[in-house]
Amino acid sequence: MIYKTRTESPELRLLRSLKNRYPSPTTNQTYHNLNKGYIGEVLFDKLIEKLTCPCLVLNDLLFKVNNQIFQVDALMILSNQIHVFEVKNLEGDYFYEKECFFPRNKPGNEISNPLLQLERTTSLIRQLLQKLEFPISIQSSVIFINPKFVLYKAPMDKPILFANQLDRFMQKFNSVQSPLGKKHQQLAAKLLSLNENENPYKRLPSYQYQDLRKGISCSVCHSFAVEVHHSKCICSDCGFEEKVKAAVLRSVEEFKLLFPGEKVTTNRIFEWCKIIACKKRVQRILSSNYKKVGVHQWSYYE
Repeated sequence: MIYKTRTESPELRLLRSLKNRYPSPTTNQTYHNLNKGYIGEVLFDKLIEKLTCPCLVLNDLLFKVNNQIFQVDALMILSNQIHVFEVKNLEGDYFYEKECFFPRNKPGNEISNPLLQLERTTSLIRQLLQKLEFPISIQSSVIFINPKFVLYKAPMDKPILFANQLDRFMQKFNSVQSPLGKKHQQLAAKLLSLNENENPYKRLPSYQYQDLRKGISCSVCHSFAVEVHHSKCICSDCGFEEKVKAAVLRSVEEFKLLFPGEKVTTNRIFEWCKIIACKKRVQRILSSNYKKVGVHQWSYYE
């Protein structure tokens, strides 16, 4: 049972908007890394969803223990065990040497060791469970989800699993049919309550409203080649059609994500969407979908 589902983080959604509206090599690379990681985690979720054993799965957790912030890609509660998963979507050839990971084509460029990251996460989870006075065995694994990933000289004594091993690995969980009790439900609820909503260490590029590209982007291909035809917005690049109302509301939410401190006004959203010819049309959409605050030129929507 999936107790906490995985969703795109605000950081990922924000970076996607910036990639389209204010592209830079740094923004593009950060977005690429985050998005690739998220895709890998979603692939792993699909495997977890097929499990038939009694379990509670919490995805994408962020905890603070002893003033240390750490993230858990996936945590599974079984009757007599908790399993912690660190999911990596690396692609290409790598090799392991002296507890370090290196790309085979760039042997001098060491990357972060996911085993060390998993070791830290497992230790902090153990400390958290001790504080909660919930004694239970903890197992952990690094999952290399991408079938195009190869690790040469992979250590046999480390909790590493590759894509072609995952089906057999999951079958082992299905062999455990011990039911969960009330204490397991309480633990899941407590862990969820301790989940931090926002990572204080996330790094976002600085940007200004005037620097960002205006317009409505296609929700499928993210192109700005979108034109209004009566009640629809149509993308000239991929042909995707969307109701004008839905496109404007999507653009409003994007504006709120990028500028959480700014007020949503008719003039601002009219300028932000750019391709809507009639300002009153924008006003009608805002009025029917948001609460209006204030009057006349001082009014805004929330």
